[in-house]
Amino acid sequence: MKIHFWGVRGSIATPLTNSELNSKIRIALQKAIEVGLSDISKVPEFVEGLPWHIGRTVGGDTSCVEVEAGGELLILDAGTGIRTLGLDLTRRHSSNSLSAHIILSHTHWDHICGFPFFVPAYIPGNKITFYGSHGMLESRIRRQQDSEYFPVSLDAMAADIQFVQLEKQGRFNIGEVEIGTFPLNHPGGCFAYRISHNGKTVVYATDSEYQDLAQSGMQSCFRFFRGADLLIFDAQYTMIESVDKENWGHSTAFVGIDIALEAGIKTLVFTHHEPTYNDQKLWEIFQDSKKYLEIQRGDKQLALHMAYEGLEINL
Repeated sequence: MKIHFWGVRGSIATPLTNSELNSKIRIALQKAIEVGLSDISKVPEFVEGLPWHIGRTVGGDTSCVEVEAGGELLILDAGTGIRTLGLDLTRRHSSNSLSAHIILSHTHWDHICGFPFFVPAYIPGNKITFYGSHGMLESRIRRQQDSEYFPVSLDAMAADIQFVQLEKQGRFNIGEVEIGTFPLNHPGGCFAYRISHNGKTVVYATDSEYQDLAQSGMQSCFRFFRGADLLIFDAQYTMIESVDKENWGHSTAFVGIDIALEAGIKTLVFTHHEPTYNDQKLWEIFQDSKKYLEIQRGDKQLALHMAYEGLEINL
């Protein structure tokens, strides 16, 4: 099973600004002067050794995660990250026989607005199937491409586009891949997915607020998450911000760690990053999260990652 992150921002796409880029360049040049860099052949090594938040970026696209399992192409959410995924898929698949399964956590803008720019949907012979637990799923997707909002209708897309209405809690299969659904706490509703194949499991649980953290209130959540090899978790807010934005439907890295330790998760990935946080802020939050894990872990093993565009994990 291969997992590739194409969009990791929450709420709205957040491109790197000129000011942020300028700051990264200035810091990198200062560090180059400090180490006396003068050999051009050493530049790649120097750049690779820069602090993560200086030499890289988490990216600015909204939610989209590609999962390859059992010969099936699963796409978790269709935020703006699905545009670059679509371009990559057209390079990888020269024939017009692509079959993609788009599984939606919910239909808020940041999770669907990239689909009108998904190139494979315009290619005859390709098949795109949407899955979701919200009512009137097809109507929700069609409406964002009404002429009032977008110049190209869903019917004008040349691929075969189908819709599968899921139960709010249950299981279904895509080929040999088994997928479970679980309702989350988010305005308008949101759903987590537990994807299992060949003894490996990834849980995608974005856009959720965990208000009752007592053991009794979390048992159903723990059961759904239990023992997953990878948990992709909404950690949009800091603890302080989560108090200020109660009922906005998002969580924190610390809550994710607590849940992951209790549920026996092997690897935890923080995603759905707050759009007002730059790379420096996100890196600081991640460092604080690692310190919190060391305090809480006891003898439990848990690997942490901060999601960024291009992050790839193989299970």
